[in-house]
Amino acid sequence: MATAGHSNSYTTAALALTLAVVSISSAVSLYRWRRRGEDLEYRIKELDKSLGSTIDKSASERRGRVKAQQALREALTQSESHNLHHTLYPMRPIGTVQSCFSTRNGTPRQPLLVPLARACLIFDPALVPPASLEGLDEYSHCWILYVFHLNTDIEKLWRKPSQSRLKAKVRVPRLNGERKGVFATRSPHRPCPIGLTVAKVEEIQKHKVMLSGVDLVDGTPVLDIKPYLPYSDNIQGASVPNWVQEECSLAVASVSFSDTFSFSITSCWKLIEKKSLYGSADELKSLITQVLSWDIRSLSQRNKPQDTSDADSIVYHLVLEGLDVSYMIDNDCNILVQDVSLPNNLEDIARS
Repeated sequence: MATAGHSNSYTTAALALTLAVVSISSAVSLYRWRRRGEDLEYRIKELDKSLGSTIDKSASERRGRVKAQQALREALTQSESHNLHHTLYPMRPIGTVQSCFSTRNGTPRQPLLVPLARACLIFDPALVPPASLEGLDEYSHCWILYVFHLNTDIEKLWRKPSQSRLKAKVRVPRLNGERKGVFATRSPHRPCPIGLTVAKVEEIQKHKVMLSGVDLVDGTPVLDIKPYLPYSDNIQGASVPNWVQEECSLAVASVSFSDTFSFSITSCWKLIEKKSLYGSADELKSLITQVLSWDIRSLSQRNKPQDTSDADSIVYHLVLEGLDVSYMIDNDCNILVQDVSLPNNLEDIARS
């Protein structure tokens, strides 16, 4: 009986000890949960304070930007009223054109004259996120505002404005060099060298726009693009001078190729096909045909006195997709494309 009593005492003591341990463990766990809850509550309060501070700073910065913009507009307005030449606006290119036209020579004088003329407009991702182009592929054409960056007078016009003078009249190719007021033409040599053109939208690729029918030289800086709207941009009943309507004044009679041209363009194609805007040598040959369907020579070249016997000996050059295309044109405006090769000196060809 005594042994049974001792056993019961031990059991009771063990149970009491177990209950004590459980109580202590529960108390410790409860304490820890309370501490975690207090820490979490403290962190939430700190985050609320930080968020409130951030919102206040953002609102303050926004108010500051609005005030700065208002001050800038007022300053520009005052500057414009005092001195137009000192007025500056915050503009910079948002993209660059990768074009099939390697030089100014051969670049069409107007858009859509060469349907196969392709270009890739590459935007600066820091300025133009891909979302900016969403919906543009729903339009067939777009307007492009750009800079005539290869003008020979660009340095004086921008870097030395005091030494530049406005050319009131410019020579018009369609009028065989007759002069017209600069604002009655689309001459690139303007007081502010900004160009406007329209192109067909072929495809959107993230921060790139594939275009066709372009009249833009490779490397052209782009300031803005806008969708073409037929209901407002196509003005019914608009009138133009008679000389503008003479579409065929610069058209050539024919374009043919030498017997060795096919071999030359096939050989060259193997060297450029990976980076070309075109899918085959035949497609590039079609581009050459379209470009040379118009007399791309300068006024001085076309008006240069020459003997009939010497006409067939003059070789002209056109650079497309980085290839030097050599051709001749007779007095009846028949063009013979002689050869195509990799250019030795692109600058010399551009001046020819």
